[in-house]
Amino acid sequence: MSNGRPYLIQSAVYDEVSGASVFVGLTLVCISGLCYILFSPALNLATNDQWNLLPPGVPNLVIYTAYFYFSTAFFFVAFTLNIIFLYFPILGLPKSSLMAWIKDWRLRPVALLAGFICGWGNALQFMGGQAAGYAAADSVQALPLVSTFWGIVLFKEYWWSSFKTPAVLTAMLLMFALAVGLLMGSAGTRKTD
Repeated sequence: MSNGRPYLIQSAVYDEVSGASVFVGLTLVCISGLCYILFSPALNLATNDQWNLLPPGVPNLVIYTAYFYFSTAFFFVAFTLNIIFLYFPILGLPKSSLMAWIKDWRLRPVALLAGFICGWGNALQFMGGQAAGYAAADSVQALPLVSTFWGIVLFKEYWWSSFKTPAVLTAMLLMFALAVGLLMGSAGTRKTD
């Protein structure tokens, strides 16, 4: 960092959206968190029917069918939101068009790779959740642990923080790893019918 500015402020993406409202950003993150909180229990209910919503004699969805519905819905929501945000962008980004999106292949292979990895990860997580319990499968994913690790190592998000920050982050990562280990260990006592 030649001029002493933090890593993210130097990036072009951050410069584009740095004038965006903090309120809008926090609102979007909270909505995203609610969606992530609800999708795993919804899939659990779809495959296990703990609330006995199905009529007697109707079998539960198998995990592969539930994953197909999940992926189909995910595709339609992602496609719709992308088209909307092309023409009505948020956070002060410039407008675009469908043709500009089709012609722009910068980093598209990386995004496609991320989608394939996410799809495989979700499929395996759902199958693991069916076998070991969804709480154990979700704990293995350890999103806060993994995202904080990538933020520190790959994206250098905390490199300009105070000297106390590495100690606090290390303690957080260790405690979260311990909690994930305890959750995974408790899955071994799960009763199966």
